[in-house]
Amino acid sequence: MKNKINREKLFRMVSVGVVDEPVNQAYDIISTGALLLNLAASIMLTFDKLQAHYGPLLLTVEAVTVLFFGVDYVLRLITSNYLYPESNERDSLLRYIFSFSGIIDLLSFLPYYLPVFFPAGIAAFRMFRVIRIFRLFRINAYYDSLNVITEVIVSKKQQLLSSVFIILTLMLASSLCMYSLEHEAQPEVFTNAFSGIWWSASTLLTVGYGDIYPVTTMGRVFSIIITFLGVGMVAIPTGIISAGFVEQYQQFKKIGDYGIEQDIRFIRFPVTSKDKWAGRSIRNIGLPQGCLIAAVQRGQELIIPNGNVILTPGDIITVGAEPVSKELPVNLRQIILRKNHPWTNNAIRDLDISRQSYIVLVRHAGAALIPNGSTVLNEGDEVFVLSREKDSRDKQNQAMA
Repeated sequence: MKNKINREKLFRMVSVGVVDEPVNQAYDIISTGALLLNLAASIMLTFDKLQAHYGPLLLTVEAVTVLFFGVDYVLRLITSNYLYPESNERDSLLRYIFSFSGIIDLLSFLPYYLPVFFPAGIAAFRMFRVIRIFRLFRINAYYDSLNVITEVIVSKKQQLLSSVFIILTLMLASSLCMYSLEHEAQPEVFTNAFSGIWWSASTLLTVGYGDIYPVTTMGRVFSIIITFLGVGMVAIPTGIISAGFVEQYQQFKKIGDYGIEQDIRFIRFPVTSKDKWAGRSIRNIGLPQGCLIAAVQRGQELIIPNGNVILTPGDIITVGAEPVSKELPVNLRQIILRKNHPWTNNAIRDLDISRQSYIVLVRHAGAALIPNGSTVLNEGDEVFVLSREKDSRDKQNQAMA
């Protein structure tokens, strides 16, 4: 059981974006810093002057950061069962190893050590070190804008694949046509059907290097047609991605509007050492059904809570509730009593308020009081009145005037 808890803590530590505890946030900072230092050292080693003056230091930085990548990979292997909880130990391990993230993590450190065993392939192994830059995609966990890009590409993958297929088909067809038109005039340039692939790629994708070009009249006319088609073909994926962004932001707007229409209300209050919630995890505090803790502010840190978060004195928690049926409409109002208010210096039993209204709380000098009939209201008190909206709104407005 203890081993299971330790592995779960390790999983939360290596999971990007989980910052409910200082050690998890520190690990994210160290991981990102190690990657940036590694990339900076790799780039600086390509400059002869920097390598001559700071070569040993840069190589040490690279060695330490790569070692960290290796340790990080081992930790993710150990905790892979929590990444795929629906799979067993063996399947979750294999799923992580062969996932995109797992392959990137493996190639982040393995090519660095392979030359020790295979010295002949040192040049090829150094090329694979570039793959570690893809670890930067883990920053997606912190920025919604990057997540939107991923969601758009995933949601539009069928349309994007179709447009790429059209471009490749047109590229092959134009290569065959150009070979037929230009082979006799330029046999040393268009030597076979595939020799025009480079020309068709540079033309369709509007690069136009000019190293291969038609010299016959028909070849030039055909080249003009292909150039126009290329502009349209390149615009297709751009339009698909743009439409995807519009759809995503419209969806976010609808979600926001829906939340406003439901009129979900939140309250914020601090946890003190005398509260029953202090020192207990969220799953054990016994929230009523339909209520949730949306956020916990601990000092300058904002925690998005889960069941394992333990509330401590000084935490400021935000509690929300689901909307309920409005068959019996009620209204909770806060009234701050001024000097000339008719309720000031009067006991609650003497107040002229509707029988459909109830004073449920009085805050006096910062202390919350549960009122009774003999409670006297004073200037500056905050009075919370619960009333049926339909029956008491007019009379309540008169009382507050």
